[in-house]
Amino acid sequence: MIRALYSGRTGMSGQQLQLDTISNNLANVNTAGFKKSRAQFEDLYYQEIRAMGVETADGGRVPGGIQVGLGVLPTSVQKIFTQGSLTETGNDLDIAIEGRGFFQVMRNGEEFYTRAGAFSRDQDGFIVTQNGERLQPEFALPPEAISINIDRSGVIQAKDAAQQVVATAQLTLFDFINPGGLRAEGGNLFRPTDASGDPREADPGIDGLGTTLQRFIEVSNVDVTEELVNLIVTQRAYELNSKSIQTADQILEVANTLKR
Repeated sequence: MIRALYSGRTGMSGQQLQLDTISNNLANVNTAGFKKSRAQFEDLYYQEIRAMGVETADGGRVPGGIQVGLGVLPTSVQKIFTQGSLTETGNDLDIAIEGRGFFQVMRNGEEFYTRAGAFSRDQDGFIVTQNGERLQPEFALPPEAISINIDRSGVIQAKDAAQQVVATAQLTLFDFINPGGLRAEGGNLFRPTDASGDPREADPGIDGLGTTLQRFIEVSNVDVTEELVNLIVTQRAYELNSKSIQTADQILEVANTLKR
């Protein structure tokens, strides 16, 4: 009975984490470049009351033992880097990645990575994110440039009013062996960790990297229907774990009122 109380408690805590994860996914359903998260769990230690395969008094072997589980343990909340839908915007500095890869941006001298390609031009002509982080490699559009063209291989061409090319640059993408090991920093940015491995740089369309699509934005990969179903399952699982605690409490109450 006491084991049931603690197992139910771990179940309720686990479902609370699941609910937090689902809520964050739904909150970012319209966030450009957002990647949904998935909570993962494992069962806890088992208390062995009777060992498996022990020898009986007459020389036989017990075919099965008795192990009682002690609940559930959250192990990770992992980002799922599947491709989000692509939406046409018509903005010259909106860039989507079709396939694998990340843009690299610089914030306070540190390198970060993002899938959100909603870029703008700052006062010096540099291509920056909505929070002012400069796209790497840095590229400043000349003041006379009135249009910009970016092909699928990441070649950038800036043109003036006479449609003459006044500046060119090569946009590169970055990839990781394990993108799920990246640390989310907020602001649509990720930071490498030992789990993700070191970044690998290449031109779009090379070495398995995706291609760039100008005037498109990659939206969130959150499937609202899937998240709502998970929300219902999580709610019911939370209720069931609370019921197991209530039932264990009722049994303890009966035991406490027994009289000789």
